[in-house]
Amino acid sequence: MSTIGQPERATQNRVIALFRDELGYRYLGDWTDRDDNSNIEEGLLTAHLRRRGYAPAQINVALYKLRTEADNPNRSLYDNNKAIYSLLRYGVPAKIEAGQVTETVKLINWEQPEQNEFAIAEEVTLRGNYARRPDLVLYVNGIAVGVIELKNSRVSLGDGIRQNTSNQSKEFKIELRKYGK
Repeated sequence: MSTIGQPERATQNRVIALFRDELGYRYLGDWTDRDDNSNIEEGLLTAHLRRRGYAPAQINVALYKLRTEADNPNRSLYDNNKAIYSLLRYGVPAKIEAGQVTETVKLINWEQPEQNEFAIAEEVTLRGNYARRPDLVLYVNGIAVGVIELKNSRVSLGDGIRQNTSNQSKEFKIELRKYGK
């Protein structure tokens, strides 16, 4: 039996099973109707950093700096991504009291990757005047690091590329900021 032309849903279920069962990702569920979806899931990241032994004040500084860099309206998407990459790769300097040494809050454990928490959510609705809903979003420690957009085999590759490109458009970015994302 040919798999060409099968519903997108069947493929989505197979991809979720691959990430969950073979790669060990935690399945977060269908987030179509979940409020406050974000590229930084603060609850997941906070829980992860707590388990890693960071103090609440350090976590608050890290979350603030991460959110500030991600949502900087005075830079291009490219420059925001460079700033975020730096925080993900090298950590967030967090000085919680004057006179104390600045410590680095590691958002991702690069030395022991198995200590990170990998998760996948489906149909993650981002609301605003230009609502978008990627099919699958991949998270590391509560930080979105990848999007998978599935298409039926009858839809052109160009249509899928155009959808992913439009999801990053300036109009969409402005709407997310307006709604506190």
